[in-house]
Amino acid sequence: MDLRKLKTLIDLVSESNVSELEITEAEGKVRIVKAGIAPPAVALPAMAMPAAAVAAAPAAVAAPAATAAPAEPVTGFIVKSPMVGTFYRSATPGGSPFVEVGQKVNEGDVICIIEAMKILNEIEAEKSGTITQVLGENGQAVEYGQPLFVIE
Repeated sequence: MDLRKLKTLIDLVSESNVSELEITEAEGKVRIVKAGIAPPAVALPAMAMPAAAVAAAPAAVAAPAATAAPAEPVTGFIVKSPMVGTFYRSATPGGSPFVEVGQKVNEGDVICIIEAMKILNEIEAEKSGTITQVLGENGQAVEYGQPLFVIE
């Protein structure tokens, strides 16, 4: 099952009254469970699923606690994760981050990388402005739609 199809299924579950969905295909089995107001998580990856999806599943359950609402309201444009994967602020381990708080960025500038299924996806700024907050933790799993940066 490809990542786009999985994302679509997660969106359908989150926007409906369905609390649990299980799909079995030739490639494997996926179970999506909606728990309260937390975003749905892939709870039971099949053996045929990619390693990145398997690694992201346990972290996805813990993600809502780690990304609890900030004490102050967030103002500005929020850059959200376009996929499930692992968030990296730099191109190499120990390298300098693509962006820092206070740095000006232009629309289309690479601001981070999200690794999904062993593929490094460059995430670009959707708007020009100044980075005021970095909300993602380097090397941590992120969910689809999870806030990563604030640009003002």
